[in-house]
Amino acid sequence: MKYNKNRILSALLLLFSMLIISLTLQAQNEFPAPPDPPRLVNDFAGVLSENQNAVLENKLFNFYLKTSTQIAIVTVKSLSGYDKADYATKLSEKWGIGQKGKNNGILILVKPKVGNEKGDVYVAVGYGLEAVVPDAVASQALVRNELLPAFKQNDYFTGLDNSTDVLISLTAGEFTADQYVKTAKKKGRSGSGGFILIMAVLAIIFLFRRRSNGYGIGSGQGFLGTLLLMDLLGGGRSNGSWNDFSGGGGSSGGDSFGGFGGGSFGGGGAGGSW
Repeated sequence: MKYNKNRILSALLLLFSMLIISLTLQAQNEFPAPPDPPRLVNDFAGVLSENQNAVLENKLFNFYLKTSTQIAIVTVKSLSGYDKADYATKLSEKWGIGQKGKNNGILILVKPKVGNEKGDVYVAVGYGLEAVVPDAVASQALVRNELLPAFKQNDYFTGLDNSTDVLISLTAGEFTADQYVKTAKKKGRSGSGGFILIMAVLAIIFLFRRRSNGYGIGSGQGFLGTLLLMDLLGGGRSNGSWNDFSGGGGSSGGDSFGGFGGGSFGGGGAGGSW
């Protein structure tokens, strides 16, 4: 029996095309499409209230306006069988988080804990920010100190709010990654410190605030020194957040986020599970 080579070739091409289409459709189902209209906070898993979503969006949008750095938050119901790091990197690349050429994007990916199914979080860092947010900070300090403790209490907003505060200050150069890690480690060793000493420090800070003229807690080295001192004494956090350290205040003023710019990711970052 003779076979028509052209028919065989056509059949193979058809099968190959169907396979490509199938894989493409599968990938589209596994990874959410970029938001329309564009947003920096995308709560597909529904773990944030409307007000919490708006607070985070406003903070990250204002920071983007000031610096062009794009910090995105995405929550999903499933990782579709992917490892959390692989999923976060692929999603970041598909959406193009960050600016093309600058690669200044960061993605905080959250897959909430549901029943007996563990929760996962991963912070993916774009090429251009790997020096200011190295893996050690993303893992040892950011994920373990800011995200996981809150997530274990089912408090997703606090974890995301605190971690974005830290990322904003790191990428804005308010303090370095080394300073953040050292402060976190010293705080872990020293505990809360003596009550009297803490009250004395807080009193000094209060007086310093009132008398400062541009050299107070909210600016420059005065802010950093106070932050480090308070954290070493165990008094630098209130309900899990960094005091005087939002980095994203203000209002969007009617502007809207124009969308992601095509940033690239190389797998930098870190994550955890609970």
